[in-house]
Amino acid sequence: MSARGRHGLRGPLAWPPVPAMRTRREVFDELVLDALDRLRPVLGDRVDDIEVAVEDVPPTDPAPWEERIAPLGRAHPRTPDRRHRVVVYRRPAESRARDPRELAVIIDEVLVEQVAALLGLPPDELSS
Repeated sequence: MSARGRHGLRGPLAWPPVPAMRTRREVFDELVLDALDRLRPVLGDRVDDIEVAVEDVPPTDPAPWEERIAPLGRAHPRTPDRRHRVVVYRRPAESRARDPRELAVIIDEVLVEQVAALLGLPPDELSS
């Protein structure tokens, strides 16, 4: 729908959704889902037992054994009432990437490392 001004028709009132209008958060979430999809052929149905979440930053209370730099992700083992959970931290990952391609590689590596830790597998067994 276009608006009519005193000089005739003007541009649309609302822009159509285009990829360039996606937020950084939406792009990051999509990269995480893509990385999880790449694990599906290797893990099969086991991927359905893993919940993946994205948080902007890690909690401010790191575990005593963690480095003082912000982690890129964390793995939380299954509990009686919850599936395995992997959390990927958006801001630390974005700050280490120089471009979108490198960000996708970082996300892949984080997901592989965390899922491998949860399942007791060597990470290279999950890498493509």
